[in-house]
Parts: sequence; C-alpha cells; structure tokens
Amino acid sequence: MKSLFKPKPRTPSDIVRNTRDLLRFLQHAPDIKRDNDKVIELFKNLRELKTILYGNSEAEPVPEACSQLTQEFFNENTFRLLVQCLPKLNLEARKDATQVVANLQRQQVQSRLIASDYLEKNLDLMDILISGYENADMALHYGAMLRECIRHQIVAKYVLESPHMKKFFDYIQIPNFDIAADAAATFKELMTRHKSTVAEFLSKNYEWFFDEYNSKLLESSNYITRRQAVKVWCEFLAFISTIRILN
Repeated sequence: MKSLFKPKPRTPSDIVRNTRDLLRFLQHAPDIKRDNDKVIELFKNLRELKTILYGNSEAEPVPEACSQLTQEFFNENTFRLLVQCLPKLNLEARKDATQVVANLQRQQVQSRLIASDYLEKNLDLMDILISGYENADMALHYGAMLRECIRHQIVAKYVLESPHMKKFFDYIQIPNFDIAADAAATFKELMTRHKSTVAEFLSKNYEWFFDEYNSKLLESSNYITRRQAVKVWCEFLAFISTIRILN
C-alpha cells in the first residue's frame, strides 16, 4: 500500500548537502562506473542545481532559493570536491557543473559575493583549473570556471603573480584550436578585467611579459596563434591606455 504522505520536497540546501556527500563517495571510489546509482543521482543533482540557479522554460530563478544554494555550497568544500571530481563525470554533468560554478561566482548573499571570500582562502584551486589546459578533456570546462573566478580581483592577482602566468604563452600555442582560443580568452580576461591589479603586475613584469608576448605569440610561425595574439593585443592596448602604463 502506497503511503498517503508525499515525501517532503528537498530544499536547495538539502540538494547541495546530498551532492557533497555523493562527491565524497565518488572521490574515494576510483573504479566507479558512471551507471552506478549514486553517480546517476549525482548527475541529477547537478542538473537540479543548475535549474535552481538559471531557471527553466517554466519558471525564473527564485532569489531565496539561489541564496540558500550559494550559502550551502560555500559553507563547506563543495567547490573543491566538484573541481577535483570533474574528470570522473560524464560530458553533460561536466557542462552542468561548469555552469553551476560560473553562476555562483555572481550570486550575492546579503550584498556580499561569498564566492570571493571562499576563493580568497582556497586560491590553490586555481592551480588545478589552470593546469586543466594540459588535459584536452578538461581544458574547456576548467577554463570556463577559471574565467568566472577571475571576476574576483583577489583571484586575478593570485594568477598574475603565480608561476602559472608564463604558461599561458604556451597554452595559447596549443595545436588544438578550441583549447588555444579558450586560453587566449582567459589570458585576455586576466589582462583587462582589473585595472589596478594589471597596472601593478606590469610595473613589476613589463620586460619579460612583452618579450614573451612578442617572441612566442606575435612572432609565432603559426598563423592562428598570431591571429589570436593580435586580437588580444588590440584589446589589451585599448585597455592599457586607460591605465596610463604606456606614456
């Protein structure tokens, strides 16, 4: 006999907590198959989280639900778990996860971007995202996440000052056009998003930066690399003139 009582609908916080538990399970199950019940449940949760944040054809996002989701997501290390487990997800789940992470960078809770507060204490996650350009399967997903995280000035400053910065000159030359273009888009975001941070970076790194840009990108033997470099260069020059670096 069926129960007369319907199960209580899950709150956004419930879904995040369940997602976190499933990610922990996935993290410690190296040989788990993607048709495993828990993995399928995780995929459904990610789709549900995306729907809460973006809405669908039938309903717009509800601010209170988005706020609850955001608070719970950054309350514990759900972000870290999601980044670490992303390679174990299927393509559609990776896309959903990427969109969830992107949206959460813009969600305000009581007029605060709590994603920025979280990332300030977990900047090492950027190391994983940047290194994603070395993995053809993960590059576009991690790249999209990275660009959204760079919206936060503390993150952009960390990346600019990190050893990873020089790697972008190599990533933009990757033979895979889509990955190279994505790396170029991230590079442009880094160099044009936060004026004061970029000005400080260039004041300390002017010579090697432009030497690398000229020798590896503008003078590249690869036409596509040169075209990408010129495109970024034009936008960068327009930006750099506004911060009066070139006099």
